[in-house]
Amino acid sequence: MQHATLSADKAPDGSQSIVSVAGVGKTYASGFQALKQVDLTIRRGEIFALLGPNGAGKTTLINIICGIVNASTGTVLADGHDIVCDYRAARAKIGLVPQELHTDAFESVWATVRFSRGLFGKPPNPAHLEKVLRDLSLWDKKDAKIMTLSGGMKRRVLIAKALAHEPTILFLDEPTAGVDVELRHDMWQMVRGLRDNGVTIILTTHYIEEAEEMADRIGVIRKGELILVEDKAALMRKLGKKQLTLQLQSPLQHIPAELAGLPLELSAEGHALTYTFDTHGDETGIALLLRRLSEHGIDFKDLHSSESSLEDIFVSLVRAQP
Repeated sequence: MQHATLSADKAPDGSQSIVSVAGVGKTYASGFQALKQVDLTIRRGEIFALLGPNGAGKTTLINIICGIVNASTGTVLADGHDIVCDYRAARAKIGLVPQELHTDAFESVWATVRFSRGLFGKPPNPAHLEKVLRDLSLWDKKDAKIMTLSGGMKRRVLIAKALAHEPTILFLDEPTAGVDVELRHDMWQMVRGLRDNGVTIILTTHYIEEAEEMADRIGVIRKGELILVEDKAALMRKLGKKQLTLQLQSPLQHIPAELAGLPLELSAEGHALTYTFDTHGDETGIALLLRRLSEHGIDFKDLHSSESSLEDIFVSLVRAQP
């Protein structure tokens, strides 16, 4: 796990950081401990995905970084500003797109984003607001009342509101919840465009494919603890496994005792053997497996390999923790 440093200049790996979370914990008056000493550094210009089961602490952590909830312990810097001691400056660096679709239903899109910009004390800038709305394919809806928009369009309005004051950090809490697949892919493209324009993106998501598609790095949180932070590619290499599935000529009742030491699973019907191996080991063991199968007269008619998805890795990580 990577630990934060109280500097907005450098992340632990030497890259520029934009959010530093150090020793952040949250215990409510009831005694419930929502977060336990979280250390995290977000790199400037990355897309960071925070994954975890419901109730793991994702939204609590985001709300603390955004200054909505007070931490019990620890410190947070947003683009160099302490979220407690220098709240206004820190909050001005942050855009937050909440999970819930709550907007001023009777206002027009234009009035809503203009008001959001004014909330942060920013002078009027119609050109910036027009660019935001155009980038989000909302320009032709600028005069429409929000109550008349579809759910997907309302979610785009929330993003426009969050971007109205030109933040450098954008939090997206379940950005595509309830959005159809086609619009979800459109929004992925839009988020990449924001990153290309210099905005650092932190997203929480229930769609593991979303993190797999979008993120540069992955954080996994469980029961208030950040159990892993890793580059996505390195995580997939380190924890990903490959499986070789052999479709058998004749079903087996059980795996022969002589093969019991191998990482083999027999399908319920006995028609397939699945062999799990590490692609980065010195030996995959496949040649030995095929030789041993031949020695025991076990023939197969087809074989194919598959690789762990991020979802497989996530599930195994969450289950592995005590």
